Amino acid sequence: AARGAKRARPREKPQQIADELRRQIVAGKLSEGDSLGSEPALIERFGVSRPSIREALRILEAEGLISVVRGMLGGVVVHEPDHRMTARTAATVLQARNVPLADVYEARALIEPVAVHVVASLRSRRAPVATLRTLVKEQQRLIEEREAFAPANARFHEMLVALAGNRTLGIVAEMLNEVVERAVAAISRAALTPDSVADRRRALRSQERLLSLIEAGQAIEAEEHWRAHMAVVGRMLLGKVAGSTVIDLT
Repeated sequence: AARGAKRARPREKPQQIADELRRQIVAGKLSEGDSLGSEPALIERFGVSRPSIREALRILEAEGLISVVRGMLGGVVVHEPDHRMTARTAATVLQARNVPLADVYEARALIEPVAVHVVASLRSRRAPVATLRTLVKEQQRLIEEREAFAPANARFHEMLVALAGNRTLGIVAEMLNEVVERAVAAISRAALTPDSVADRRRALRSQERLLSLIEAGQAIEAEEHWRAHMAVVGRMLLGKVAGSTVIDLT
């Protein structure tokens, strides 16, 4: 190595501990709800000071991978990574860069029609259509309840992408849906939502039309229909908040 070249600094003890515990969680060696034990047990396990353990736990808690329960019966509880965690991280970056909600929604509107094309092109479409029909029925059941309808609707959108079979794209779609769903909830709390029961009924009719096209294997028509659907919903959702950044709504 050339003289004067900087050596990589070794990671500090709290970061090393956080790295080790994170690896175990991500590898599935620790599952949702598992206990890491008490703080004294962790100090003994890693042979470090209390401040080092507490800093390591703060790192993991900030990442959403654990929660620390204080008190006599307390301990450290594991949480598996999920789309909510991904959404929190993504929302932080989007907020820092002043990205508007319209941009986030547009990303979702680009992904879903392509996924629809893939699903409609599958050789066997009976099971995917049955799965989606179940989610349409669930939305119909909740159509009068705005707050309950929103997550049911989000599940339909997520499943459209999941059924296309690309797991990476599915994770991205889950993250985008989580950010948009939180934004919709914030808009609703501010009484800005232009959505009504009639709007929801129209959305469900559009979903049913989509399922008919998928079932018939009409991939191009299904993709075009869903692109138009997403554009209409986007105009309704973003009409009153087009200039809002993600940070305003999450």
